[in-house]
Amino acid sequence: MNLASMASRRRWLLLGLAALAVVALVAAGAVVITRLTGNDTPDRTAPVAGSPSATPAGTPTPSPSGPPPGANITGPLNLLLVGVDTRVSVPGWEPHADAVLVLHVPKGLGRAYLFSLPRDLLVDIPAFPKAGYAGGKTKLTHAMSYGSRVPGKPKQPSTAQGYELLRSTVSGYTGLRIDAGAVLTFTGFDRLVNALGGVDVYIDQRVASLHRRPDGKHRESVPGGYTGPQMVYEKGERHLNGWQALDYARQRYITGGDYARQRHQQQLIRALTRKILDEGLARQPERVDQVVAALGDTLIYVGGRRIVDLAYALGGVPEDRFVLVGLPGSGVGKGSAYRGEQLTSVGQKFITELRAGRADAYLSAHPTLRIKT
Repeated sequence: MNLASMASRRRWLLLGLAALAVVALVAAGAVVITRLTGNDTPDRTAPVAGSPSATPAGTPTPSPSGPPPGANITGPLNLLLVGVDTRVSVPGWEPHADAVLVLHVPKGLGRAYLFSLPRDLLVDIPAFPKAGYAGGKTKLTHAMSYGSRVPGKPKQPSTAQGYELLRSTVSGYTGLRIDAGAVLTFTGFDRLVNALGGVDVYIDQRVASLHRRPDGKHRESVPGGYTGPQMVYEKGERHLNGWQALDYARQRYITGGDYARQRHQQQLIRALTRKILDEGLARQPERVDQVVAALGDTLIYVGGRRIVDLAYALGGVPEDRFVLVGLPGSGVGKGSAYRGEQLTSVGQKFITELRAGRADAYLSAHPTLRIKT
């Protein structure tokens, strides 16, 4: 590859870094440190965005004088971003969707809306013969695990196949066509944040870590939980390094529960995206290389278009038009028996209005749905 092509490729990757940051941050809610070893490695059931295998060997690099990647992508676009609870040290462990986010970009690509669906949302999961699943009504998180089952290979679940069933489930629930998506584990996430020099975020409530000590080491696992000193994230403006950002976004046993965790994940997404834009990485190709390398094997990309095309197209969304939306919900059950979560009528109506192109008007009438950063 000549120098001009290399420089051009860097520019395209850079312009999509804001979009890739959105994808990478989803992993923050997907981490589970196994009690057996305290260590995980990435799922390799499909090529990752940062690896050479993610792009077909015969794909030419467009000329700098030609149209940019994704020039014919005009929207609307819907991306499904999934953080996976994956314990690969446990034989046959099936991946669960621990964080499920939808990025909707209306026609014209001038604005974007990011919202989360609760992992425990009660949904109709369609039949999926490929995995031998007959269908049923249960928690959204299980769509990934049920879909990942490979008949005849009980100890070799496929995360990419699990994504197929999750995508169908989310599409059926929201009424949105899913154009592409990404599945992430946590490996390399802290390296990504560290490669950017950390991230500045407003901590909107006091959060005590279930998993980490103040020095970053893992707390000791004991029957029924963990013991030892806890890392505490106090309310206010904070600068977080990689492990801190990851740890902060994992916590759900806090005031607000999983809905608070969803909000914190989205705030971190916005903060990381702002960091990338504010640093002007286009003028620092060596930093671009660092960040892209840090993504490494954290990402499984699933889509019909190349990720560089989508990233370039989304790179033009103005930072102040990247809207974070928190959908309210409540528990479902009978008596003390908990079955899962459901969105309130206000949350459900947002999705309806989003499909109809009236999201801004709806958010103006329901300003509490906007997540502040």
